[in-house]
Amino acid sequence: MRIKSSWFKEGRVHTPQEISDALSFVISRIADNALKNTRKAKFEIEVGQQYFEFLAEFTLFLILVADRIAYRELSAEDRAIFTANLANRVGETFAENRSRLLVEDYKECKQRFIDLLNQRAGEYADFHFDEKGPEYGFYRYLAFCIGEVMTDADSGWVIDQMISFEAPEAVQMVEKTLRGLYEAEPKKPRRRAAAGGD
Repeated sequence: MRIKSSWFKEGRVHTPQEISDALSFVISRIADNALKNTRKAKFEIEVGQQYFEFLAEFTLFLILVADRIAYRELSAEDRAIFTANLANRVGETFAENRSRLLVEDYKECKQRFIDLLNQRAGEYADFHFDEKGPEYGFYRYLAFCIGEVMTDADSGWVIDQMISFEAPEAVQMVEKTLRGLYEAEPKKPRRRAAAGGD
């Protein structure tokens, strides 16, 4: 999956809110991609409530990953702004999609998302995350949460899909995106090699 992780305009440091605004779009795309990959791996995820429960768990995982990375990079005040705005923006997108497709109340959808985020934040807090990334338990807990929304036939098997493939790749994409967004100067576009010929 290709993601854009740099600014187009040059010359200034971006605020935690601007960075989290940009990251919110990327996180939604990463979660969508993980769901598609899981379905391609022959796991049954029905369009409807199960579909959105999977997306919620994976998206919450990514918000908490971004928060841990922000802990390394930002002051406590800026981290609080970053994470609150990120949660709000991702929650808005999730609630908008769920309420529209499942014909549910938007405000209730968003509130349930934020409530579950607060619950998961306390649960993931038991697991270590440093400059090398999350410990195994961080991935294992995501796999457990995803397993809870899967069918009985898939709940045990999906653990390896999450731990071995989807979660590590998603963490790398969040790390890469944030590295690019923290840079004040945009990257210069790569030039294509000119075609040679006589």
